[in-house]
Amino acid sequence: MAVSKTNAMRLLDQHGVHYDVREYEVDPEDLSAETVAAKVGLPAEQVFKTLCVRGDRNGEVLAVIPGSTSLNLKALAKLTGDRKMDLLPLKEVLTVTGYQRGAVTALAAKRDFPLYVDETIELFDVISISVGMRGVQALLKPADYLRVTKPVIAELT
Repeated sequence: MAVSKTNAMRLLDQHGVHYDVREYEVDPEDLSAETVAAKVGLPAEQVFKTLCVRGDRNGEVLAVIPGSTSLNLKALAKLTGDRKMDLLPLKEVLTVTGYQRGAVTALAAKRDFPLYVDETIELFDVISISVGMRGVQALLKPADYLRVTKPVIAELT
């Protein structure tokens, strides 16, 4: 069964981005990037997860980091001008981003969030990102992702 196009895929199409769709069986108990990486056949450092983070001064931003790493909240706060930052509580993820936990993407989110991407994204020929639906990832060139999303690239992990 072919997966129906998500808004994120439509956005990639509008920008002429070539991507491969990888579908996988979702375990709601294990939405970790490491598990997703194994299911799409890439190392975890090439599967980029999108986290929604709230700063004490400037509100929510999205941070995109390799699945094998943890977000450095202090480094992100420094970039955003916030004193402190916290991951958005899971119960708020859908309301704020328009996406379920495990499916958050910077592509076609509910609103345009300031976006920060870890600098290691440029080390790879191909990366995997969520396209807004659990069990579906897009494999694409990092340069295409960066061209479409126009993020701040920084050391985030």
